[in-house]
Amino acid sequence: MADRIPRIKPYTHPAGGWGAAAATAKVLMQQSVLTKGSRALLAMNQPGGFKCPSCAYPDAACTKRLEFCENGAKALAFEATKLRADRDFFARHTVTEMARQSDHWLEMQGRLTEPMRYDAATDHYVPISWDDAFDLIGRHLRALDDPNLAGFYTSGRTPNEAAFLWAILGRAYGTNNFPDCSNMCHAPTSEGLPPAIGIGKGTCVMEDWEHAEAIFILGQNPGTNSPRMMTNLVEARKRGVPIIAVNPMPERALIEFTEPQDVIQMARFGHTDIASDFLQIRIGGDLAFLKGMMRVLFERDAAGEAVLDHDFIRDNTAGIEALRADVMAHDWPELVAACGLSEAKIRECADIYARSNATMIAYGMGITQHQRGTELVQQISNLLLLRGNYGKPGAGIVPVRGHSNVQGDRTVGINEKPTALYLDRVRDAFGFEPARAPGHNTVETVAAMEAGTVRVFIGLGGNFVRAVPDTERAYRAMQSVGLTVGIATKLNRGHVIHGLDALILPVIARSEVLATTKGEQFVTIEDAMANVTASRGVLPPASPDLLGEVEIVCRIAMAAVPDSPVKWAEYAQDYSLIRDKIAEVYPEIYSDFNRRIAVPTGFHLDIPPRRRIWNTPNGRANFLVLPGLHANDPVADPTMLRLATIRSHDQFNTTIYSDNDRYRGVYGDRMVLFMNGDDMDERGLTEGANIDLETLSTDGVTRRVEGLSVVRYSLPRGAVAGYYPELNPLLPLYYFDPLSGTPAAKSIPVRIVAA
Repeated sequence: MADRIPRIKPYTHPAGGWGAAAATAKVLMQQSVLTKGSRALLAMNQPGGFKCPSCAYPDAACTKRLEFCENGAKALAFEATKLRADRDFFARHTVTEMARQSDHWLEMQGRLTEPMRYDAATDHYVPISWDDAFDLIGRHLRALDDPNLAGFYTSGRTPNEAAFLWAILGRAYGTNNFPDCSNMCHAPTSEGLPPAIGIGKGTCVMEDWEHAEAIFILGQNPGTNSPRMMTNLVEARKRGVPIIAVNPMPERALIEFTEPQDVIQMARFGHTDIASDFLQIRIGGDLAFLKGMMRVLFERDAAGEAVLDHDFIRDNTAGIEALRADVMAHDWPELVAACGLSEAKIRECADIYARSNATMIAYGMGITQHQRGTELVQQISNLLLLRGNYGKPGAGIVPVRGHSNVQGDRTVGINEKPTALYLDRVRDAFGFEPARAPGHNTVETVAAMEAGTVRVFIGLGGNFVRAVPDTERAYRAMQSVGLTVGIATKLNRGHVIHGLDALILPVIARSEVLATTKGEQFVTIEDAMANVTASRGVLPPASPDLLGEVEIVCRIAMAAVPDSPVKWAEYAQDYSLIRDKIAEVYPEIYSDFNRRIAVPTGFHLDIPPRRRIWNTPNGRANFLVLPGLHANDPVADPTMLRLATIRSHDQFNTTIYSDNDRYRGVYGDRMVLFMNGDDMDERGLTEGANIDLETLSTDGVTRRVEGLSVVRYSLPRGAVAGYYPELNPLLPLYYFDPLSGTPAAKSIPVRIVAA
C-alpha cells in the first residue's frame, strides 16, 4: 500500500477567535440552517430556551446574550439540519452498503423521520408503525426467561425525566443492567470521590473561578472538549492567576485563545496567553507528578514551613500519616523517571500551589481513562486536602464532564450498582419491588452479549457499539443479539451493526418543541457543576412522526411490563408528575422540584463538601493511598509505545463533523498517528509514512489497525496518539480500571509494525 499523506498545515493562530466564528458560519450554511440555526443559537443556554446538546459545561449565570461555543453551534447545526434520512433513503441503501460508509457519512444523511425495522430478507430498513414497534419490543422482552437477559443503555444526552423513568422501567422489568456512557469516561469520579469526600461529583461552582488564586488543568483539552470553560480561564489569566496545564499533548487553546465574544480583542486580532506553564508529562505520569507535588509539601512541612493546613487536616480528615509514608517512600530519581518532568519543575509547581490560598484542580479523561483511574482521582483529592482546598471560595475539585446530562443521569438512578436506600425509595414511591442484584456496566455488557446472557439491547441514545473497546469483538457481540433498538435523532454505526432483529426509533431533539396532550413540556438537565436547569426547545420537530424520549420509555414499559403499577400513561403526557416522583425518591436534593425549576436560572444541588460535611462512613474526608508510581501495568516489551486515543476538534464523542482537526493542523484524514520526532527517527519513519499499529495484548488475540499515516507532533518519548473511535479496535475489553470498569483508553500498550 502506497504512503497516504494527509494534508498537514500547522495551526499558528490563537484558538477561538475568527477561526471559530468562520467554522460556526460554515457549518450552519453546510446544513442549510443559517437563518433558523442562528435564531436557535440565541435561545441556547438561555432562560426559557434549550440546553446545549453538546458538553455539560455550566452556563455563565446567563449574563451573555450568546452563551454557546463553536462545538455547541456544530451540535445544533447537525441537529437542526435540513437533511433527512427518510424512508426513501433507506429504500436506496442496503444495510450492508451503509456499514461500509464512514461515521461522518452516516452522520451527514440527516435526521431520522419515522420508526424503521430491519428486514433481513431484503437487507433494508423498512417503515414500521409506532404501535407495531412497541409491540415487537414487548414481545421480545416478555419472551426472555430471565430479566437479566436485557440491557438498557443510556446516553449522557438523555434528560433527567427520561433517565429517571428509564431506571424505573429496567427495575420494574427486573434488572439493574444499566450500562451508560459514564462507564467509559467519568465513572472513576463517581467511584473514587465518595470514599474520599463523600460525593461522586465536583465541588466547585461557576463563582469559584472568580476567587481562585491558582488553577491546575490535568489531562483535559478544554478548547475542544468544553470550549466555554475558556472564558473562565481567560478571565482568570487576565487577573494574573497562574494556570498550569499538564498534558502529554500541547493543546492550542491552552496556549493562545481569542474569546469570540470579546469584540475589541476580535477587532484587534488579539489573544490571551492562557497557560502560565505547560507540563508535557509522560502518558500515565500523573501519579508520580501528584506524589512529587505532595512530597515537596511534606518536605517543607517537616522543615517548619506553614505549607499544610493543619487545622483543616485535624478537624476534617483522616489518613494523612499513611499518605505521608507512601509519598516519602519515593525518592526524586524515581519520581522524575516516572513522570518525565524535572525535579525543579515539580518543585516550581508545588511552590505555586503552596502560595495559593484557593486552588481549583480540573481534570478530564486524561486522568480517568487509566487502569488506576479511580485512584488517580483520589490523589488529586489528596493534594487538595493538604491545603484545605475544599469548602472555601475559589477552591475545589473540577471533573470536566462530557455529554450534557451524563452527570444528571447518574444522579437520578442510572447505575448498575444501586444503593439499598434508593431501591427502598423506588419501592415505596411506585409500589413494586425493584431488582436488587448488581447489573452489567458497559464492558460487562459486551462480554454478556458474547456469552449469550444479554439477548435484548435497547439504547436510549448514544452509539454504543462504536464507543466501546475492542471494536471487532463488540461488533460480533452486537450482531449475535436477538433484538437491538436504537433510540436516536441521527443514523449511526449502532444502527448498521445490529442484532438479528433491529429497530430505529426517532426522537424529538433537544432544540425542538416537545408537546403532548397536556400541552408543551420541558425537560431538565444537570450540568457538570450540579446546576439543574430547564430546557425548552424552540424549533419545530424535524418530522411529525417523532416522539419524545419520555413517551418512548413509557410505551416500552407498558409493552414490556403490562401489569406494572407505575402510571406510565400519565407520565408520558405530564412531565411535572415525573419531577414529583424524582423529588419523592431524592428528597434531600430534589425536594419541591417543580417549584424550584420554575426559577429561570434553575437551582444548585447540594454538595456537602462545600460546607465541609463529609458523607463518608467515618464522617471525615479521607486521604487515600495508591502504592507505587504507575497508573498502568508495566509492559516489558522494549518496542512498546503508549497510545492515547483522542478526539479531533471537529467531533463530539462518536459524532464526526468532518475529517479535519484544525487546531492540530490535520486535514482530510482521521487515520493518523501522532508521534514524537525522535521515536520516528529511531524507527526510520518519515512524516506521512504508512504504518500499522498493533496492541501488545496479553490474551493471545491480535489487535491491529492498518493504514495509519504518521504525523510528527510534540509528544514525550514513548507516547503516541490517534483518533477515537477509529483506534478503538486496539483497546482490549479486558484493559480497564477494576474499580470503575472504565476502559484505559489513554494508555494502551502498542507497537508499530510494517504496513
